[in-house]
Amino acid sequence: MTEVHQVRQPHPVEVRSYEILRSRVDLSPMPPLWRAVAERVIHASADLEYAVDLVTREEDLERGLAALRAGAPIVADEGMVAAGITERPAVCQLNEPAAGRLARAAGITREAAAVRLSYAEVGPGAVWVVGSAPSAIHEIIERDVRPALVIGLPVGFVGAAEAKRALRDSGLPQVSNVSEKGGSAVAAAALNALLYFEGDLS
Repeated sequence: MTEVHQVRQPHPVEVRSYEILRSRVDLSPMPPLWRAVAERVIHASADLEYAVDLVTREEDLERGLAALRAGAPIVADEGMVAAGITERPAVCQLNEPAAGRLARAAGITREAAAVRLSYAEVGPGAVWVVGSAPSAIHEIIERDVRPALVIGLPVGFVGAAEAKRALRDSGLPQVSNVSEKGGSAVAAAALNALLYFEGDLS
């Protein structure tokens, strides 16, 4: 039986939001996936500065999109990120009792422990989405989880910008931003932009 793909029908408020967004900032020179991610992050945050604050490469986004279309698992660093991902379920181990036990035993943060548990579950090739915990980004780098893509957009004045810089320096396929801003909503929005993308990669 052939699977029928349903075209997403955005809400009228979303359509109007995009019209306003495009009247205020012209992202048309961007490659298509980068533009889709930037627009959805700006739509979610009403923050036009993301147009110049986001850092990625189109080939990284293409790799992530291809993985998602092939059914790659999605891993979220915390529950608000997982809740914001609308099209697919995400693995999130942060609130599992095992994460607390592992964190205490290994002397690491609960977020880092959740990365270890998630990697044990999903293996290489997953798409990782971090909107809260800088330590999750460091653990992803140090554990060599071999991701298809890391969306690293944690928010905060302590360690967030540094973790995102480390992600960029790691050479992993990634989406990040330069400043301290970020958060669960924008990280989920970046992932949703790929899930909603209707274009052809060929």
